[in-house]
Amino acid sequence: MTDQPDAPAASLGRLTAAQRRAMPSLKDIAESAAEKEGVCARVVPMRAVDDRTGKISYIGAPCKCRFEAICPACAKAYRNLRMTQLREGWCLDQEPVDETVEPTQQHTDLLSIRSHLFDQFRQARESGDDDMMESIRAAVADIDTELRELGVKGRFPSLDEKPRRKAKSTRRRQDVPDLPRRKVEKRTVGAVYNGYQPSTFLTLTLPSYGEINRVWDPAAKNGKGEWVSDGSPVDPDTYDYSRAARDAIHFAALYDRWVQNLRRAVGWNVQLFATVEPQKRGAPHLHIAIRGSVSNKMLRAVTAATYRQIWWPHFDREVYTGDNMPVWDYEAGTFVDPKTGAPLTSWDDALAVMDEVDDLEPAHVIRFGVQKKPVQILGGTDKMDTKVRYLVKYLTKSVADLLEPPSRRVAEHYDRLHAELCVTPCSPTCGVWLRYGIVPKGATEKTQPGRCKRKAHRRDTLGLPGRRVLVSKLWSGKTLPDHKAERQEFVRQQLAAVGIVKPDTSHLRVYPVPPGDPDAPPREHLVMALVAARSAWRNEYNTARLAIAETPPGTTSLVQQSNAA
Repeated sequence: MTDQPDAPAASLGRLTAAQRRAMPSLKDIAESAAEKEGVCARVVPMRAVDDRTGKISYIGAPCKCRFEAICPACAKAYRNLRMTQLREGWCLDQEPVDETVEPTQQHTDLLSIRSHLFDQFRQARESGDDDMMESIRAAVADIDTELRELGVKGRFPSLDEKPRRKAKSTRRRQDVPDLPRRKVEKRTVGAVYNGYQPSTFLTLTLPSYGEINRVWDPAAKNGKGEWVSDGSPVDPDTYDYSRAARDAIHFAALYDRWVQNLRRAVGWNVQLFATVEPQKRGAPHLHIAIRGSVSNKMLRAVTAATYRQIWWPHFDREVYTGDNMPVWDYEAGTFVDPKTGAPLTSWDDALAVMDEVDDLEPAHVIRFGVQKKPVQILGGTDKMDTKVRYLVKYLTKSVADLLEPPSRRVAEHYDRLHAELCVTPCSPTCGVWLRYGIVPKGATEKTQPGRCKRKAHRRDTLGLPGRRVLVSKLWSGKTLPDHKAERQEFVRQQLAAVGIVKPDTSHLRVYPVPPGDPDAPPREHLVMALVAARSAWRNEYNTARLAIAETPPGTTSLVQQSNAA
């Protein structure tokens, strides 16, 4: 019998282990299809219950992650939504609609009764009438509940509220220039000059903490090359890491003061859209879109005169380091010295000591550095579109992605800055205060001595723990969900104009799938259902777009129209 060569394994229905591992899985296919259609591949399983029929179905809700490294589809949708918000409010020529509800007579009557009960409570406390105090507490609690139901927001004064500590002097520092102070008008729209209504683009940065190394970047300036900063200091030993860490933590407070000073200086309610980004050296800086024109001279004067004083106990020298940390004393109910057992100074006692010193300097003073010249923008121009894209350029990138060290010396610089952030208190309740012999406000036995889990001390945020987008309340007169709903409504109207009516889903109750639901489909199935729905919607919308050539609010290109919903 003549020997025949072995047939390929695939023709016999047999696959090797390597071939089986190389074959795509259902998850890979679903993720590839989701990426092609531009839908979320990390959907959250949701259960939809029809109140009319009782039918239960399962759908996949987008994860709404804002970072493109995790979910490119959701990050792109978020970026487009922010672009819409920025573009609509930047060169607005009419005052946005203020939907603030005027107080009613019922609001006024309830607040008057609460104020009267407040006075009665003080009198009962002075006379020692405990029964009266308890009855007033119950009555005030009922009034507070009724006020909340009527939509009143804000914090109500507590009956047992402690007296406020003596405020520090608000007298301006002698080393900063004075600013004109005008009565702030209610208008938010800028002035018109010869038929044009310009707006402003500005960048704010923090001061220098030391000279920075520069490297040659051949790709800069369209391939011409340029010397650029790599973020690392020339001399790390003289670089002011302590000031850099404190400035990063209190950066948001400085920006709030700058906005306040700007409105007082120009005399109208300036509206701003700002994005926060880290520079290569690790310091935060702001790109700001200002509605209306503000002169270069005024912006420089406001920036030079703006500062923020941090009236905290001084934290210049660590008392406890390494493993020598304070311990919790259950009998005393506070932290004590690990060797002597003596209770540490509480936060309130530290503030009381500060109040007794008249000429005390603040724990820290933060200011802005030298600024670039602002740019004037006209609505509807290519210059405006360029700045809009520039403002939202890095919104979908995390701080860790933006500060990926290109060299060893830059990595060592980031590590040293992070080490300084770990020993810099971020708030009155921060556990880092125990390093300086002060018990933080509200400390319990669960407080970790010398450590804090907040974002201000994390390596992946590097001192940028807060929001990356700061928008004034009356920027466009709409919230981000309002902008999204407006774009979705536009698409519905486009489809309805050509006879495509989407089914009503207002009667569906949607909530997350509980753990252990045996009927819940695999996540891959939900992703593929979302891909199919997206493909069908795209075909319907393209049909409507060919019939009616309109653009959704805040969209300028046909490509963006397909992402409106």
